[in-house]
Amino acid sequence: MTTRREFLKSAALASAGLAFSGIASKAGATVTQTAQSYNRIVGSNNKVNIAFVGIGNRGLEVLKEFEKTGLANVVALCDVDLGAPHTSQAVAAHPKAKTFKDFRVMFDKAGKDFDAVVVSTPDHSHFPICMHAIKSGKHVYVEKPLTRTFYESELLIQAANKYPHVVTQMGNQGHSEANYFQFKAWKDAGIIKDVTKVTAHMNNPRRWHGWDPNITKFPDKEPVPDTLDWDTWLSAMPYHDYNKDFHMGQWRCWYDFGMGALGDWGAHIIDTVHEFLDLGLPEEVNPLRLSGYNQYFFPMSSTIEFKFPKRKKMPPLTITWYDGLDNIPEVPAGYGAVELDPNIPSVAGGAIQPAKLNPGKEIYSKNLTFKGGSHGSTLSIIPEEKAKEMERKLPEVPKSTSNHLANFLLACLGKERTRSPFQISGPLSQVFCLGVIAQQTNTKLIFDRKTKQITNNPFANALLAGVPPRKEWLEFYKL
Repeated sequence: MTTRREFLKSAALASAGLAFSGIASKAGATVTQTAQSYNRIVGSNNKVNIAFVGIGNRGLEVLKEFEKTGLANVVALCDVDLGAPHTSQAVAAHPKAKTFKDFRVMFDKAGKDFDAVVVSTPDHSHFPICMHAIKSGKHVYVEKPLTRTFYESELLIQAANKYPHVVTQMGNQGHSEANYFQFKAWKDAGIIKDVTKVTAHMNNPRRWHGWDPNITKFPDKEPVPDTLDWDTWLSAMPYHDYNKDFHMGQWRCWYDFGMGALGDWGAHIIDTVHEFLDLGLPEEVNPLRLSGYNQYFFPMSSTIEFKFPKRKKMPPLTITWYDGLDNIPEVPAGYGAVELDPNIPSVAGGAIQPAKLNPGKEIYSKNLTFKGGSHGSTLSIIPEEKAKEMERKLPEVPKSTSNHLANFLLACLGKERTRSPFQISGPLSQVFCLGVIAQQTNTKLIFDRKTKQITNNPFANALLAGVPPRKEWLEFYKL
């Protein structure tokens, strides 16, 4: 049995940059695209052959969006709840696709049929599917956040570096929309510079739970639905008895399975700030407010402060994250009207509900203040008088050549590079992992950016890796 000490030692070794063992048939081998594999990728009508893992609710939405690109050929469908009403629509729409309940079986029996994998499963199960895909030479697109733990993201970053010919993309869709190109153009032109403070917020109604924070145990055991392979749903996590409040979207609120509001929305709100201001990892994380704090699920509202050091010629920067209905941050003078953001897509078939303040951000620099939304929403300079003054100085912003999903598929075909590969989305997800550890421990974290260790709290440091995976899942974590 792998002990926590051994597992944490592996995490430290991973942070030091050790290569993986056993991830290629020969030492140093890399995955290359042969003429035969290219023919499989393009399939018929110049489409990429894809296996979809997770095909209900959000997974169904993602599948449909991939089909809209005109570049996707659905060859395999996998879901642990195959046969349930929420997965039946995808199966009925693709009668020729092979179906599976276990992604490991899918790779074994149908791996030759596809060259890309799309993962839309709960957060806790992202890592083993993505790692197996990369080690199998399959391109992989995964919904955000990348992983549930810091160490899992670290391993996927290393795997993506080890296999440079495998295309990776995390599904923060706005990273291929207008805000991405505007932020880069404004940064390159010196419009966005000397940023010292960012306020980020998601204060819309929480859609995943309304439980009592005084909870003292997990929900009681209930019968497992006939269609559900509960053991495979649990993935590498220690065994939990089934309860309906772990399934569907409910998993998102539990520390054992999800990443809360921060992991759910952070990648849509601070992604451009993180990439183009070269933030990397914070050196300090402070949980300033945790209303309804408990050991099992995320607080009802949170305020979390992330402190980033000086980077090259850029000054130190602090991001303060707010979530919760009663936790609305102050906005600067001249903010303007609060209207429902049209750029925010529906959530599992339902539109997001209005709130006192929409999901978004305010960016404070030495001379300018910027107001921004979520996903692909563009920035505006506030107040309006300052915006008019700056109008003539603003650079031309190029238009996107492809949406986020088409960008992934075009990269599979060698025509573009992905905009949110694991080398970019991995460190972003690690920021959220550190924020979640601060929520879970309710304590300030001091983080060493070089060693990638929490230095002031051994228990919090152990959460970088989390509990060891179950024995049958350990192979995905071996170095």
